[in-house]
Amino acid sequence: MSQPPRIAKLPVTHMVVAALAFVVGLPAAMAADEDDPHALHEQNCTQCHGTEVYTRTDRRIQSLAGLETQVETCNTNLNTGLFPEQVKAIATMLNDEYYQFSD
Repeated sequence: MSQPPRIAKLPVTHMVVAALAFVVGLPAAMAADEDDPHALHEQNCTQCHGTEVYTRTDRRIQSLAGLETQVETCNTNLNTGLFPEQVKAIATMLNDEYYQFSD
């Protein structure tokens, strides 16, 4: 019967350094998602609806101000905890990619 492959043992200092690198890098990775309107949209908006609501012919949103209000309404009603600048970033992204209001 063959022996299972041996796993090399790392010195404790290497494991500590690797763990610290992970922990230090984690907040930066999380912050990137917090600043990315696409990631915020994916995490908070697509739980209730897909992008079809942005492209339908009878959509309710008729202005950029209305779009920002709707994103904030969802934020409040669903208690997503988005900050005002994140709400604005999502609304701006949606406007750039779907609505294209000029106001």
